[in-house]
Amino acid sequence: MRILILFFLVSNSVVNAQLQYASLASVGLDSVYVQNKVDSIMYRGIQEQAFPGAQLLVAKQGNIVFHQTYGFHTYDSIRKVQLDDIYDLASVTKITGPLPALMKLYEDGVIDLDKPFSSYWKSWKHRKDKKNITLRELLAHHAGMASYIVFLNKVLRKGEPKRRFVRAKPNKRFSNQAYANIFVKDRFNHKVFRTIKRSKVSKNKTYLYSGLASLIYPQLIEDVTGEDYVSYLQRNFYKPLGCKTLTYLPSNHSFNNIIVPTEFDSIFRKTLTQGWVHDENAALFGGVSGNAGLFATANDLAVYMQMLVQKGSYAGQQFFKPSTVEEFTRIQYPDNDNRRGLGFDKPLIGNDTLQLKEAYPAPEVSPESFGHSGFTGTFVWADPINELVFIFLSNRVYPSRKHRNIYKLNIRSALQQVFYTVNNPADSQNN
Repeated sequence: MRILILFFLVSNSVVNAQLQYASLASVGLDSVYVQNKVDSIMYRGIQEQAFPGAQLLVAKQGNIVFHQTYGFHTYDSIRKVQLDDIYDLASVTKITGPLPALMKLYEDGVIDLDKPFSSYWKSWKHRKDKKNITLRELLAHHAGMASYIVFLNKVLRKGEPKRRFVRAKPNKRFSNQAYANIFVKDRFNHKVFRTIKRSKVSKNKTYLYSGLASLIYPQLIEDVTGEDYVSYLQRNFYKPLGCKTLTYLPSNHSFNNIIVPTEFDSIFRKTLTQGWVHDENAALFGGVSGNAGLFATANDLAVYMQMLVQKGSYAGQQFFKPSTVEEFTRIQYPDNDNRRGLGFDKPLIGNDTLQLKEAYPAPEVSPESFGHSGFTGTFVWADPINELVFIFLSNRVYPSRKHRNIYKLNIRSALQQVFYTVNNPADSQNN
């Protein structure tokens, strides 16, 4: 009985732990090897213009054992990257915004993953190709939905905004702010929803990444909870977790932190995008969307991912049942060559058999691991088996999204691999 009680107390303390700072050596990592490898990969990334600057935070066994910055916000080398900088998360929003809300609504029995999504999103009820699609299929990108729709094309004519959709000053009907002096019609979201409703659906139930349903989720969450989407997230997750910078519309907050710029937008905003969401579809929603729009520091992201590593518990609070986290983070359709969980990305099937250059992410991550990447150059990953949280933040789209060396050099997976090399660094694959 004494052993059982002691085991319970130790296990419970781990589950309810808060992130602390510790040394690499304390978790069995060679500090000299790790530092040299990370420095080499990061400096090469900057030299090859994969990004002007970046930062990396790694937590292992509940301890932050590495958090360092590299480079500058821009290639003019004026402002150095700082540990508390705020980044545009891009598609990492999908797993930090609507997904925790959907997880809670599932856990509370408000929504069913295997009922037709049209049970909750009524406008799909009479669409033959959509009425039977389930939320599980949507979250696992297994519904056959179109990959993406560029809604900006519906707003611009010959490169200039249509006045029926965009104004330079706000009024009663134009209050959704996309940038300074750009206000979008409040009901533009209805046009988006209609367009998605009419979009084509593939008859083949195979893996096809689609961000369209993510545009719907915030409105769905408001409809079923009767609460403002952002308020719901703040009340249930961000505030109790202590994630002060994990937020939409950071320019509306009085943060002392600097918000890292993203891209020179020559099409819509006609200036450097900073403090406002980079993704155009999210911008047309006034910066609050399910596909993009959240901003955060590395520390706040680490707290959120650590909570998931700890099966839904953090700092003495239970945010989800372990069974909920396990359900959403497991691979859903492995027999159909679909690696995805529910909302979460997963390693490639057979990832551990691949070389670094073919793997996603690092070959050493466990099959139980999960995370997501973002178009702006962000990447978060959690490995509950190895008790490891990996947060990489950059603005690789500066000054242009044409900069794609972050992918060609496989920088994020190469960095991740470093932290799986414990005893024999020489055995690790070279970048």
